Amino acid sequence: ARNDSHFVPFLYSLKLSLKSHWCLLCNQSQIRFVSYIIKMNGFSDLTPSDSKPSLAHLAPLEAILFDVDGTLCDSDPIHLIAFQELLQQIGFNNGVPIDEKFFIANIAGKHNSEIALVLFPDDVARGLKFCEDKEALFRKLVAEKVKPLDGLLKLTKWIKDRGLKRAAVTNAPKENAELIISKLGLTDFFQAVILGSECEFPKPHPGPYLKALEVLNVSKEHTLVFEDSVSGIKAGVAAGMPVVGLTTGNPASVLVQAKPAFLIENYADTKLWGVLDELDNKGSSQKS
Repeated sequence: ARNDSHFVPFLYSLKLSLKSHWCLLCNQSQIRFVSYIIKMNGFSDLTPSDSKPSLAHLAPLEAILFDVDGTLCDSDPIHLIAFQELLQQIGFNNGVPIDEKFFIANIAGKHNSEIALVLFPDDVARGLKFCEDKEALFRKLVAEKVKPLDGLLKLTKWIKDRGLKRAAVTNAPKENAELIISKLGLTDFFQAVILGSECEFPKPHPGPYLKALEVLNVSKEHTLVFEDSVSGIKAGVAAGMPVVGLTTGNPASVLVQAKPAFLIENYADTKLWGVLDELDNKGSSQKS
């Protein structure tokens, strides 16, 4: 049996390599063979940027849902700094600071209850207290550093101009979510903020996104999600909605395993605006 967790990144890297060195592969049978392997294993969409994505089936669009950390702003580096500082103080990993690879694999996008178990498997209560201290440090740091991702404010204006419903759906603590949303000037933009801690289960369970649909009174068939983590993308997909993944803090080869509709670097990406223009046109034609 194939282990997709290893096979997907391999094929993704292979495809990128082929794009970079295509002119060096003179043997056309080799090119056809590799393309066949990628296609037959169901990974023809590993690089969503290679083709023009379409979400026309969402028209008429009713709502857009956003994660917070890493989706509204690039806050993961600030989380990493806070974890590094406090973990080093208590001698975690023999005093060697955790690196970005460890952060992505074990922390990014996860609820604090999961993080506490990962960091302190033998003393979860201590882990939860540690996470509280870390969040306090994070809030102190983020207040000075946070700024919206490129193109975010253009997108929020586009959403408001069309009267679409919108909510933030996050695994972050309430204080963190409210602080980031406030610092970005989006307090009045969001009509609801759904917290994983206030649902039966946090992401990657679909519950938080299903709750957002219920609160906004919209259908999953006409709602779009923006996420930046594997956990978040899985939650949105499991809730039955297409998810646009942002490569803010996680590499595309990791995010693609969660099956996003397509990936973008930020909200200024022309690929995203092509999709939104198509939705506009389809929605207008349906009204006429």
